[in-house]
Amino acid sequence: MAGSEIEIILSRQLADCLSVPVFIVDPKGNLLFYNEPAEEILGKKYEDTGEMPVSEWSTMFTPKDKEGNLLPPEQLPLVKTLSQQKPAHGSFWIKSLNGQDYEISVTAYPIIGRSKVFTGAVAIFWMNSDQDEV
Repeated sequence: MAGSEIEIILSRQLADCLSVPVFIVDPKGNLLFYNEPAEEILGKKYEDTGEMPVSEWSTMFTPKDKEGNLLPPEQLPLVKTLSQQKPAHGSFWIKSLNGQDYEISVTAYPIIGRSKVFTGAVAIFWMNSDQDEV
């Protein structure tokens, strides 16, 4: 994350303090960070995955709709936010890296700095309430 905009750095600091899972990406969609609560749902520590391109993270958790159909990356809220630079929300199923299925809801929003430059996006997500906690 060296050389990141201050807004990205501050977003990461905030994510570290939150009890909800958070993803942070740069304007190209490269994953820059996810916090400890996200590690629990995703099934892998950030230090083990590190930064990764949108083509990798958008498919590695096998996002599916309620009928079990694979979702293309462009239907994911975080990818929508990247392309439109507007907030997006949605619910879908993922398969964690440890093989567990979770229905999650995701709200994504753009990070636009004081200079009005789009510097990335944040996705906050949570398991839907009828599932057991990890």
